[in-house]
Amino acid sequence: MPTELAVLFVGIAARQAASPTACAQTRLALEAPADALLAPAHGSFHRAAAVMVMRWQKE
Repeated sequence: MPTELAVLFVGIAARQAASPTACAQTRLALEAPADALLAPAHGSFHRAAAVMVMRWQKE
């Protein structure tokens, strides 16, 4: 294989791997532990709704 062609293929592969579609597909392929899905770090399934309810309770 000519060197120029190999360099071209490497460049193409690098651009494809860095594309938004490839990044999104990678995130979809990652397996998250079930505990992380049921206990988010911020403590609420829908953070915006939880903040609104907390503000409403203070009034």
